[in-house]
Amino acid sequence: MNSQVLVKALNREFVVNKTMAALIGVVSFVALTVAGAYIRIPLPFSPVPITLQTFFVVLAGAILGRKLGCISQLSYLAVGIFGLPVFTGGLYGFARLFGPTGGYLTGFVLAVFVIGWILGRDPEASFVKIASVMLLGLVILFTTGTIQLAMVLHIPAQKALMLGVLPFIPGDIIKLLAAATIYQMVQRQARQIF
Repeated sequence: MNSQVLVKALNREFVVNKTMAALIGVVSFVALTVAGAYIRIPLPFSPVPITLQTFFVVLAGAILGRKLGCISQLSYLAVGIFGLPVFTGGLYGFARLFGPTGGYLTGFVLAVFVIGWILGRDPEASFVKIASVMLLGLVILFTTGTIQLAMVLHIPAQKALMLGVLPFIPGDIIKLLAAATIYQMVQRQARQIF
């Protein structure tokens, strides 16, 4: 009888600890995505600035996994939609999802889902696999962003690529390699915690 009580208590504590870890992970990546929006370099020729957000987005998918990663990015969008100035440039509001950079914002959720789904199946992924999966996430993010950029600005796809993808490739390769390095160091722990 005492052993059953002990097992129930340990299970209850494990669930509470797992829930707290999930909550802390989600809130942390919402805050990091917000911080990434404020670390920006405006480009005079493009409505899309260079930010640190993509670094945190790919890490959210890898570390938190598909479910919690999506919750973190959907929460980030919700906070901005409902009035806090968390989008790039201190902007906010539902209309931002339909502006020139809205496709990148919705791409955050899709990228996180794919990264989390693939890496969640391999808790000991190699660096090459991690970097490749993160690259796939960035391709998804840039695809949704470029499509909306072209539609909102009424420009051809080639020009949208010139404005919304090509200037970001060097920086995003550096961010991707840094994120892959960090994740490779913590992947086992991340799978156990989240």
